[in-house]
Amino acid sequence: MKLNIVMCEPEIPQNTGNIARTCAATGAKLHLIHPLGFSISDRYLKRAGLDYWDKLEIEEHNSLKAFLEKYNPEKHNIFFATTKAKHCYTEVDFSKFEEIFVMFGKETKGLPEDLLEKYIDNTIRIPMIGELRSLNLSNSVAIVAYEILRQVGFKDMKQISQYFD
Repeated sequence: MKLNIVMCEPEIPQNTGNIARTCAATGAKLHLIHPLGFSISDRYLKRAGLDYWDKLEIEEHNSLKAFLEKYNPEKHNIFFATTKAKHCYTEVDFSKFEEIFVMFGKETKGLPEDLLEKYIDNTIRIPMIGELRSLNLSNSVAIVAYEILRQVGFKDMKQISQYFD
């Protein structure tokens, strides 16, 4: 199973750096949809991603429209992470897909409302208590990515520490 993490107009370089590190550690491909709220050479972005940038598969897209034209949601398994979702992320059986895209929105606004309305059946959320707005973006990506990987048995991932081999 191929996992794709899609960041739609991310604004905070440290979050994107952390997400890049998660993608490198899990073998997920990272998609960055412009405009970005920072330069791709930003030192905070690089610091958060540490020395994993050369282990990362990354694809940039000029706009959300360009991404959707290339990866049409009608033909690809795209899930949209939002606090306004119809389904909890654990309700989806991700193991039945060969390739999955999970799109996350910008830190301040999330994903566009019209996109969420159009694909409401493919929206997923992470449960939270009370009236909190949302979790940190990089934490949300990690939670959803690892649930998807858990469902496929962490295929191709090392599950035993080198200290116990």
